Amino acid sequence: MNGSGNRRMSEIVFFDVETTAPSPAGRWCLLEFGAILVCPRKLVEVASYGTLIRPGDLSAVSRRFTDVEAIASAPTFREVADKIFDILDGRVWAGHNIQRFDCPRLREAFADIGRPAPEPAGVIDSLNVLAAEFGRRAGDLKMATLATYFGIGKQKHRSLDDARMNLEVLKHCATVLLLESSLPHAMQLAGRDGAVTRRSSTASAPAAAHRHRPAMSQTKLPFTPVKAVPAPAAGTPRKSGGKRDSLGKPVGRANATSNKPAAEAAAPAALSARPPRRPTAVTPFHMILRHSRAILR
Repeated sequence: MNGSGNRRMSEIVFFDVETTAPSPAGRWCLLEFGAILVCPRKLVEVASYGTLIRPGDLSAVSRRFTDVEAIASAPTFREVADKIFDILDGRVWAGHNIQRFDCPRLREAFADIGRPAPEPAGVIDSLNVLAAEFGRRAGDLKMATLATYFGIGKQKHRSLDDARMNLEVLKHCATVLLLESSLPHAMQLAGRDGAVTRRSSTASAPAAAHRHRPAMSQTKLPFTPVKAVPAPAAGTPRKSGGKRDSLGKPVGRANATSNKPAAEAAAPAALSARPPRRPTAVTPFHMILRHSRAILR
């Protein structure tokens, strides 16, 4: 599993560790390590390594391992540390909940033998990725639950088997998300089983907000609403603001004010008898004339 530096940085290692129960001091002992090397372009396994690990105190071995004799005859962590370091160092690490559990356990094990721990080129924690993208449509995000949801099989809680199962679960989740992104409406209708997903909850948020939006009559506005003025009926003359000169100044306001009742009474007849006025086009010459009058005044 050796390779050049650039190639190692692009390779992905799915790994898993099995441990004893925590001691009263809060320490775990490694019982098993398993890893598979995966091609990042094809997501196929190209190499693997797995080993049982004999802890310093055999009385701490969990009951899940019925073959205590196999663990008693297994190598110690010091004896397999070189192999584990070579598999992990400089590669992309992948696993389920490895950031919170597996990675700290490995660093503790290397610290116990006085050696520096391997360092990853990057970390892909499938628990965090699925929580953000896939959601809890399977019920929860435990590896056993996800494997049952996709019909992959039952989790064995053995390092090498769990690492392979982790890869298969990610493939299935990625396929579902790809199909949903390609046909969002059809896939949403096909997947309406009551499960809560990040995508469905995000998509339904605007609709829920619209349903619970308060009515305008119940909302106190920060300003006084302006009442709309109804449009005049057909045939009703529009009020004129008076004549204005070329500069927009009112002309003959006094006469217009004094004769307002009579003008209003005669307006309908005059409007009906007089043909509509054609608007005067404003040419560049008219614009120059207006400016010159303003300057002279």
